[in-house]
Amino acid sequence: MVDLSTSSKWHQPGFYGPVTATLDWCEASHSGSPQGVAPDIHLLQANYQFSYYIAEMANSFSNLFTITLAIYGALAASSQFLPTRYVAGYTGIALVGIGSFAFHATLLFEAQLADELPMIYVGSMSLWFLFDDHPGYGVKSSRSRALIALLVVFDVLFTWSYIVYRNPVYHQVVFASIVFTTTARVTYLLKWSDRTSDIPDRIKSTIGKLFSSGAAMFAFGFLIWNLDNIFCDALTRWKLAVGWPRAFLLEGT
Repeated sequence: MVDLSTSSKWHQPGFYGPVTATLDWCEASHSGSPQGVAPDIHLLQANYQFSYYIAEMANSFSNLFTITLAIYGALAASSQFLPTRYVAGYTGIALVGIGSFAFHATLLFEAQLADELPMIYVGSMSLWFLFDDHPGYGVKSSRSRALIALLVVFDVLFTWSYIVYRNPVYHQVVFASIVFTTTARVTYLLKWSDRTSDIPDRIKSTIGKLFSSGAAMFAFGFLIWNLDNIFCDALTRWKLAVGWPRAFLLEGT
């Protein structure tokens, strides 16, 4: 068992230098002195504890699952000759995973943007898909072009404002708004739109189950993320008590 409370790696600087990101996660971190540790030892965020090149090991490598699923989805969409927009959507999800890996590996603000901005881009792209519900998948209709223009303007304005106003809560509110709008639009299309009668009941049932499962997993992840932030101090003490690698099971973000 590695005792991180006395290990020099706890305070070891990393390859990328000081943290410049506006967020630093509860990955075996503590803001004070855990039980069993001398009170004159002030524990800092346990970055770079396993590698000189990876700030947060668990949070970084967990993104490989997202990247793998996104690649699988893109290949499946391509093999089924689905419209290019769907391959682009899966590619965007892969970019979110890559950006998140870079963010947690470096804890640099530039890498944070590589994680958080694609989340907004992919989310807003999904709204384009859902609101562009006229027959066909081209982009020559006035409706498609108007939606694309709105998408670009929104993404550019958010990018500029988020770089200027570096408040992660701002990003969270905007992303949550996109998620809720997506949920409302999917519900409308399945139940009340003019296209509802064109969708077979079996297909609507499948879409509803898939969307509900995804929403439930998203909500569960959001719950775990909040519990991880709220109870960071207690979780840190438990991680120090059980040691590594078992402490990885308590990583929630």
